[in-house]
Amino acid sequence: MKSTDSTSLERPGSLLARLRRRGLRLTAQRRVIAQALEEAGVHLTADEVFERAVARLPELSRATVYNTLNQLRALGEICEISLDDGPRRYDPNVTERHQHLVCDSCGTVRDVIPSGDVSLPEDQQHGFVINEVQVIFRGLCPACAKPSRP
Repeated sequence: MKSTDSTSLERPGSLLARLRRRGLRLTAQRRVIAQALEEAGVHLTADEVFERAVARLPELSRATVYNTLNQLRALGEICEISLDDGPRRYDPNVTERHQHLVCDSCGTVRDVIPSGDVSLPEDQQHGFVINEVQVIFRGLCPACAKPSRP
């Protein structure tokens, strides 16, 4: 059984550490939701966060997960990612510039840091002030790319 002790994940830039620095009360519910987001290594849907968090805290409600995700998003501590018609996914990495790698088959989303700077030449900005750059790399994850066996 995994520990719900927040120190196990508290790297300086971790979601739990950022919430602590903010002075946000780390209830058992917030703690297991933050841990689910950080331990996944991929960007989870709200239902996936619920499944992982309820395994640690069985009394957790789906509504609490949705409300907590909305609160963390409003605080700027997680990003909500919408891709195509699929479910929204949640990214706890708001401190490091990165892009996303998406599996076109199963929808898995991972953070990637491409080499070089992703930027738009000034003559192509059309007078816009650029606030954010989003690049999505698409393909098939190893599990989906593996040929199925007869």
